[in-house]
Amino acid sequence: MNNKLYGSVISGKNNSRKKFVLFGILSLTSLFIFCQSRNLTAKASQDKKLQTQAQAQILNASNSWRFASFPVENFQGYTSPFGYRRSPNGGSGVEFHNGLDMAAPMGSYIRNWWGGKVIKVSDQGRCGTHVTIRSGQWKHTYCHMQGRVVKHQGRSYMLDREGGIQIAKGQVIPAGARIGRVGMTGRTTGPHLHWSLKFQNRYVDPGMILRKMYSQRYS
Repeated sequence: MNNKLYGSVISGKNNSRKKFVLFGILSLTSLFIFCQSRNLTAKASQDKKLQTQAQAQILNASNSWRFASFPVENFQGYTSPFGYRRSPNGGSGVEFHNGLDMAAPMGSYIRNWWGGKVIKVSDQGRCGTHVTIRSGQWKHTYCHMQGRVVKHQGRSYMLDREGGIQIAKGQVIPAGARIGRVGMTGRTTGPHLHWSLKFQNRYVDPGMILRKMYSQRYS
């Protein structure tokens, strides 16, 4: 009987200790989630402020924006917007999608959105074959294109022979010029253009840019 009673007391102490440890773990988890939530809220506030600045820049640059171009021919629709989304490969995780996906038939030509200088050509990574162009405080990147990168006499080129496209790093390209074709290079589930924009080195929503661009054009 004493042994049973003794065992009950020990068991009770162990249960109390387990509850205390569990409470500590839950408290730390709650604190971590709270901190993460605050960080995300602060980041969202910064992103909103940045997009407000981007909108202001667009409105102040109306003369230049008259010459901007829609970035893809044979456009079929938007397949994935800017922002957080579930993984397109069937995963359960959430990821940040830094651009706007535009569906178009394989081989459709991609056009430069705004005149500027090519600062990057690459065929590496999840973006596949891609080109980045700088236009003032803006950087615009075009992903999943056909073709590959070659080097000649110390200079890098994005080469798409079938499409008749050759884009060199350092080349100045006007708005509306054909700079590539829709493909499936890199990480993609179908032919489309992934188009991303940075303003002052921070990603902004390309959909918002297009809406402002066309509202100015037809106002």
